[in-house]
Amino acid sequence: MQTLNNLSRSLIALEPASTLIAVIEMSLSSWLVAGIVPGIERQPLKKLAVDESALLRLLHRWREEAEKAGCRIERIVVAFEAGRDGFWLARWLKARSIEAHVIHAASVAVSREHRRAKTDRLDAELLKRAFLGWLRGERNHCKVVAIPTLKDEDAKRPSRERESLVGEQSRIVNRMKAALIRLGIRGFNPKLKRAAGRLDGLRTPEGEPIPPNTLAELRRDMERRRLISNQIRQIEEARLKHFEQAPNDGPHAMVRLLARVIGVGIETADMLVHEVLSRNMHDRRAIARYAGLTGSPDESGRKRREKGLARSGNGRVRRGMVQLAWRFLTYQKESALAQWYRARTENARGARKPMIVALARKLLIALWRFAWQGVVPDGVVLRPAQ
Repeated sequence: MQTLNNLSRSLIALEPASTLIAVIEMSLSSWLVAGIVPGIERQPLKKLAVDESALLRLLHRWREEAEKAGCRIERIVVAFEAGRDGFWLARWLKARSIEAHVIHAASVAVSREHRRAKTDRLDAELLKRAFLGWLRGERNHCKVVAIPTLKDEDAKRPSRERESLVGEQSRIVNRMKAALIRLGIRGFNPKLKRAAGRLDGLRTPEGEPIPPNTLAELRRDMERRRLISNQIRQIEEARLKHFEQAPNDGPHAMVRLLARVIGVGIETADMLVHEVLSRNMHDRRAIARYAGLTGSPDESGRKRREKGLARSGNGRVRRGMVQLAWRFLTYQKESALAQWYRARTENARGARKPMIVALARKLLIALWRFAWQGVVPDGVVLRPAQ
């Protein structure tokens, strides 16, 4: 059964006299640790090198100071903002019986002054106040993010690496085409297998061959594209091999289930499962917010307008769902969602793009229900189970 979580507030009662609280303002070269130590009036602030062992020694020292002041520490809570360091520190602290939380950086309210003062010390104090309100169980101070396991993080890597490689492949092909068009050569496809052998026979409109430096550049680009294509193929073959070895594993079973929907391929199903559908979401609104497929209204007094997509969620899921929505209209024409889209765009000029986002949101919610509850969307055609 799906276990729901509520990360907008703490569900554990805060006991200030027995809880040691610390927040970390992290940078590339140093960590600034701000603490609230029971029994000590001052609120310590310590700058450390990027060293988890030094952080652990500091927390233990603060605990000893609190116990000398007559306060028995039963709970140590540490928080820091999500960023380039990922979640390794939170997992490392939890393995040493220290409660660790990762705060969504965009959820901490900051001053809206045009030129506000910003230092590590001020940011640490701001983070400490927001985290203290979260620990008290009050809403809207900040939001913490779910800390994935190392296995969950590693499962996302093939899909993300493939996305990066596909983008690099497209950039290389576009660069080769631009180099040829600059010489007046059109209609040449550099993605063909025999494209490298045909370069010497190409001629410009003046009848001249490709200049030597440009020719060498094109050959190097073709080698890069061939290497990237092989790496993409290796990723896809390794994924299929893992599915064959453990077909009934939790995420694998969900991927195979989604891939039964005609129009949804293995790559899209794998991305959706590991990026969003395997997470514990409360309801359909949480699913749409996480994908960034919700609106951003601007209402004040009589003013009512929509500023467009919030784009505050997972960009990979958002891009993938918009692309899937267009494919869905082709492969699932008789489905209720496709009919809903056509009914609202048939006579509405300029409504296709805004409504495709609404279709992507509805489709993501339908796939979430299909993956977790087994509810097949109305009119959707499935492939036979294998």
